[in-house]
Amino acid sequence: MTKASLPICVAALYRFTPFADGEKIQGPLAQLCCALGVKGTLLIASEGINGTIAGSDVAIDQVLAHIRQLPGCADLDVKLSRAETLPFHRMKVRLKREIVTMGEPDIDPLTDVGHYVEPEDWNALIDRPDTIVIDTRNDYEVAAGTFAGAINPQTKTFRDFPAWFRAERERLLGDGPPPKIAMFCTGGIRCEKSTAFLKAEGLDEVYHLKGGILRYLETVPVEDSRWNGECFVFDQRVTVTHGLEIGSHELCHACRRPVSEADRASPHYRVGVSCAACHDERSDAQRAGYAERHRQEHLAASRGEAHIGAARAQPRDD
Repeated sequence: MTKASLPICVAALYRFTPFADGEKIQGPLAQLCCALGVKGTLLIASEGINGTIAGSDVAIDQVLAHIRQLPGCADLDVKLSRAETLPFHRMKVRLKREIVTMGEPDIDPLTDVGHYVEPEDWNALIDRPDTIVIDTRNDYEVAAGTFAGAINPQTKTFRDFPAWFRAERERLLGDGPPPKIAMFCTGGIRCEKSTAFLKAEGLDEVYHLKGGILRYLETVPVEDSRWNGECFVFDQRVTVTHGLEIGSHELCHACRRPVSEADRASPHYRVGVSCAACHDERSDAQRAGYAERHRQEHLAASRGEAHIGAARAQPRDD
């Protein structure tokens, strides 16, 4: 991946840090992003900042420099990758209650979090027979790829994770000495909260992959990898593989789930209208509306225009 062939810089970022007044941060940050032509989504809450943005290298550098000047953000966690075209259609800077929604108000990743594990040390941890490996992502993300041997909680949203763990705790932990628990997510932010949650539940041997799957795929050689499949990302690239190369999945624009090559062979798959996962979740009227939206987007593209439907919200990392 070179700057010439892939001129767009994509920055996935987050930082847990207390913000006293999110509104004072929101306005200037949004103005700067828009002035520089940066697209994507940034979430601001009292617990910090999270999001993914894309633009030219110069523009992304300026936005990151601005964010690093915010209180507690000097050590902002950033993962950079590249894209051929802008993977987002608009810029949003939103105020939220949480930068990643878990719904556990007493959890504070700033004060008590699990042990960080560098990507180069991750294989040794998850290969241990006394380690339980848990994928903290949503079910549609796990379907695209995961680590060998990882448990899939089959959650619809990250908010479901605490209830899943509490229901499965006895089966997972058993009656003997507590096992090591290794958890992972796309970029690391959900693991910050999930390990803090398990610590609050009384567990100490809790570990998480520093930098998430993205940093693992970027740094660990394919021949040494324990990763199977592709990693879903929350932009129009849909999935990435080792070296953060763009994957083979497409996005269903009805339900926002990733669609594999095999899924696209389903009779329920229609570009822009439905996929096998959502076909029975939508009515005929809804699918007709999606088909008309898809037709209008193609007409707008043929005229070199951006259709309003292209600006609909991207999936969120929650």
